[in-house]
Amino acid sequence: MTIAKTVENYLQQNRVAYDVVPHPHTSSTRGTVQTAHVPADRVAKAVVLHDAGGGGYVMAVVPGSRHVSVKTLSKKLGRELNLAGEDSLVPVFKDCAVGAIPPLGPAYGMETIVDDSLVGVPEIYFEAGDHEELIRVKGEQFLSLLREARHGQFTH
Repeated sequence: MTIAKTVENYLQQNRVAYDVVPHPHTSSTRGTVQTAHVPADRVAKAVVLHDAGGGGYVMAVVPGSRHVSVKTLSKKLGRELNLAGEDSLVPVFKDCAVGAIPPLGPAYGMETIVDDSLVGVPEIYFEAGDHEELIRVKGEQFLSLLREARHGQFTH
């Protein structure tokens, strides 16, 4: 597989320069960090949550070195959130491999919230939509891709 078409189009539309970083096939952020030899705190990962109240999905964008506190995020947003199952996301991320979700919620029409710990990171790596490539962009460019997203502290 290659870069998801939605991701490629979104990067081009926003005039964001990027590099592709190939790595051996992995099925986890931890594995990707190890095989691609990149710092976990510079990898932005998507954690998709389902609103139990019928409000659809919310994408939390967090560093690969941290975990989402679902309780904290639910409280911050005033919603009852639960982790979404990977299989339930296939219709949303049609051009991505299962479990290889890029942290670009706006590109997929998804409400997004970014953890504050990603602010100020000089360069960001993120999933390209398969399990064998990362995209590398400047930190400020990554945040510009998520300019409409809310920000907050909700990881540990």
